[in-house]
Amino acid sequence: MSMPRHLRAAAALLFLSTAALAETPDLGRPATPEEIALWDISIGPDGAGLPPGNGTPQQGETVYTAKCLACHGEKGSGKPNDQLVGGLGTLTGDQTPVKTVGSFWPYATTLFDYVRRAMPFNAPRSLSNDEVYAVCAYILQLNGIISENAVMNAQTLAKVQMPNRDGFLPFSRQK
Repeated sequence: MSMPRHLRAAAALLFLSTAALAETPDLGRPATPEEIALWDISIGPDGAGLPPGNGTPQQGETVYTAKCLACHGEKGSGKPNDQLVGGLGTLTGDQTPVKTVGSFWPYATTLFDYVRRAMPFNAPRSLSNDEVYAVCAYILQLNGIISENAVMNAQTLAKVQMPNRDGFLPFSRQK
């Protein structure tokens, strides 16, 4: 008695998938704890993970001019890439929302995390911690969020109250 066609196909598929799972490409090696630590740079909204360092808006303007201006325009005005400054009050109402660091981002620590991880575009992760704090201070000052005399560091950056901090609805993954 012959096995029905669909059962033969299922058996063949089971046999082939089991054989494929048994083989590995044997490429690479497990990352060492030191290698993982180099990329474990996430910063939480509360500032957990912020490194030592500090910067002022004046220092940030110098770094911004040298490393950010070409992509983000004079004083964060945008062009050719994202606008960083302005847009306050545009997230509600009938106007087109302008999502900038000052109008949209809920946490200043997210700014640090993103700048450190991804900027400048042509050389990500090339800024020192002091340069990142300084650029963040400059962008926050341009948005009117901190004063021109402020010093940003792990303690002060985590305390910055962003204008849209309460503009996001909590999302619970529990049902």
